[in-house]
Amino acid sequence: MGFSPPGARRTAHREREIIEALRLNGGSSRIQPLAAQLGVSEETIRRNVKKLADDGRVRKVHGGVHLPDAEPGAETEPSFAQRMDRNPEAKRRIAARVAAMVGNGDSLFLDIGSTTAYIARALRGHRELFVVTNSVAIAHLLAARNNNRVFMAGGELRAHDGGAFGAGAIAFVRRFQVDYAICSATAIDAERGFMLFDLQEAEFSREIMLRARTRVVAADSTKFGRAAPIVVCDPAMIDKLVTDAPPPADLCAAMAAWSLEIIVAGNDAAGAAKG
Repeated sequence: MGFSPPGARRTAHREREIIEALRLNGGSSRIQPLAAQLGVSEETIRRNVKKLADDGRVRKVHGGVHLPDAEPGAETEPSFAQRMDRNPEAKRRIAARVAAMVGNGDSLFLDIGSTTAYIARALRGHRELFVVTNSVAIAHLLAARNNNRVFMAGGELRAHDGGAFGAGAIAFVRRFQVDYAICSATAIDAERGFMLFDLQEAEFSREIMLRARTRVVAADSTKFGRAAPIVVCDPAMIDKLVTDAPPPADLCAAMAAWSLEIIVAGNDAAGAAKG
């Protein structure tokens, strides 16, 4: 029987991780977020991607990589990887602020959003968390570390973001009551509140908010003043918005009416709209 040296086994393991991460990210990713997702250097990713490309298992593009069956530009909606690559610094600041709110041993829901994936990364130093999620990427980040307990909602996984939705996922989360529900939003305006483009995501977010003591929306400031077709919930349900810049005046006034606390990541002056 042949013997594989430790270096070869590590390389093979890393290659499998890269392939799996690309599948979870909708088939493609840029090098920088892929390295951050796997917790290794960009040079490590480039070295392994080169070998995978030489073997025909991935295709390299400028600054990124994709699986051979994932044609760039074929998707009508941005992939999870593309969303992860948008406003990364703002999302890291938001994630750090949300992670500072969560204590060791706390229980929380995390939804499928790219900002919540950044939050999961920021929570990797926490211990004994009780996490319920419908995101394979988030479950992978937090499971089997620091005595965390991670519960993954059941159902068919969507190809473009590795999320589980449907009746099975909703029935699953109804079994839990947690400290925090941490959700994302595609659009926020003063009239309708927090909105998403996807009906299943909105239904899941609404369900987990009903079962949490504190409800948090994490969204960067590019979402202010935008519109989307599906309202997530009555905005008065939300306790806190964690963002990277102060909202415009009309949103601040609306959030004050909703008794919603605004927390600007990196800014000690929080709660400008607390009613």
